[in-house]
Amino acid sequence: LFTITAVSVQAERASDDNLTIAFWQAPSVLNPYLSAGSKDIDAASLVLEPLASFDENGVLVPRLAKEIPSQSNGGISNDLTQIIWEIKEDILWSDGTPLTAEDVKFTADYCMNPDGGCAQRTKFDGIKSLEVVNDLTIKIIFFTPKYGPPSAFTGASSPIIQKAQFTDCLGLKAATCREQNSYPIGTGPFTITEFNPHKSVSMVANTNYRDLKKPAFAAVTITSNKNSISAATAVLETGEIDYAWSLLLSPDEVDALEGLEHGTLVTAFGTLVEQISINLTDPSAKLGDERSTLAHPHPFLIDRRIRKALSLAINRNQIAEAGYNGTGIPTCNVISAPPHLVSTANNSCLAQDFESARQLLNEAGWVVGSDGIRKKNGMRLSVLFQTSTNPVRQKTQKLVKSWWSKIGVETKLQDINSSVFFSGDLNSPDTFQKFYADVQMYANGFEGVDASSYLRTWSCGTHPKPENRWQGTNTARYCNPDYDHLLADLALTSDRNERERIIKMLNNLLVQDYIVLPLIHRGHVSAHSLSLAGIKLNVWDSEFWNVADWYRID
Repeated sequence: LFTITAVSVQAERASDDNLTIAFWQAPSVLNPYLSAGSKDIDAASLVLEPLASFDENGVLVPRLAKEIPSQSNGGISNDLTQIIWEIKEDILWSDGTPLTAEDVKFTADYCMNPDGGCAQRTKFDGIKSLEVVNDLTIKIIFFTPKYGPPSAFTGASSPIIQKAQFTDCLGLKAATCREQNSYPIGTGPFTITEFNPHKSVSMVANTNYRDLKKPAFAAVTITSNKNSISAATAVLETGEIDYAWSLLLSPDEVDALEGLEHGTLVTAFGTLVEQISINLTDPSAKLGDERSTLAHPHPFLIDRRIRKALSLAINRNQIAEAGYNGTGIPTCNVISAPPHLVSTANNSCLAQDFESARQLLNEAGWVVGSDGIRKKNGMRLSVLFQTSTNPVRQKTQKLVKSWWSKIGVETKLQDINSSVFFSGDLNSPDTFQKFYADVQMYANGFEGVDASSYLRTWSCGTHPKPENRWQGTNTARYCNPDYDHLLADLALTSDRNERERIIKMLNNLLVQDYIVLPLIHRGHVSAHSLSLAGIKLNVWDSEFWNVADWYRID
């Protein structure tokens, strides 16, 4: 049932009809710098482009840039403190104006503004300044040597935005620029004509796109389906949709899709890990604006013994069997790919251990009451466990609740509409960044094959908070000086083997501190019509990274 589509020759620009795409998590904003959600980043990637993308093999390839900077081509200085990007000539924004190095510099200024709440801020870590050398050349200067591939302006989460459009949207104004954040002007193959947050996006072919023969599709419509199975069915059974994005399907649902004639499921494994994040701060509503902030540590999850007990009680193998069956593998690491970065120091988590979990809770002073729930100093050991609405995630929630009850932990379950949960909406109390719960579950990963930028998201000060407009993915509110020291060592390390060693150590700190409870290394699953060609499923970047090459066949 799972295949990869081959590539052949496509038609002329706009010669094909409307490309229809179903998202079961509807986009809520089309500015990737104001959202950490893949649904928003991927939708925007049809319009906005970075200097370089990661291809289907995780290799960095030029997009808006002429070539990838290196020491051999003079793009990286000998002391590794400078990177020079050269932009391709004659690239136009969709409004017909030229893309220049000023736009690149402005993009960095926009994201690095301390008041802007940029969701991708860690991609720009270490940058001292940016210098416009000429209209098509930008120089990035770092405080210290930059080892590893560049992170700024690479991948769908770090595209170039137009200075002329966003010039009045810096700092505190960033989130207020609704027109710009909903209708960004881009250099990509499509341009937005209508956006209904949480519902739909309409696009047409960009008449100023640099390849005169692309895109083949005249228009794109992104619609919102209520769940993964309805999105998949719309492709495979009814044929009313061309492409179903990033599906999360149970084994029973996959079996039900067998033999359907209109399309095919495609899958590949990248860096995506389904995980439970622990809130180290108090989410009580009684705290008002200070809930889930560092002003108030969590009343009991601040104790590592409790976090470890929660992990020990989980049966990851059963979760994989019940919810994934081949599209997900039990894991004990947040870095579960590529293979050379995967630690073997945490494999004991695969063995469920109720007895050790109970012993830890006993040591922490939590006593089982007559109702089976532990108490200490009059407080019940009770957690609110939230995630997005999806049958696989609700099945996992119920399993985890049953296991935690066996060690005396009361668990209240909450599921939130995916479009809201992953939206980054400042006015919503239900986003995963605000984290108004004790524990929460979602999938996370990183672009490309270098984990350093991703690991920096757990550094001190990167957590979502009112001051950064609740942006960032350090939802645990984690801060460990030892962790930050290792990050500093990684930034100064050029030897590949030593970089791999440090990355594994960073992973181990997160896992062994039980800040993140990794569950499943998830395969990336999507569905597409048999009438589509040119698709190269990409687990290292946006899955629409080469949408300009897609076209219709009979």
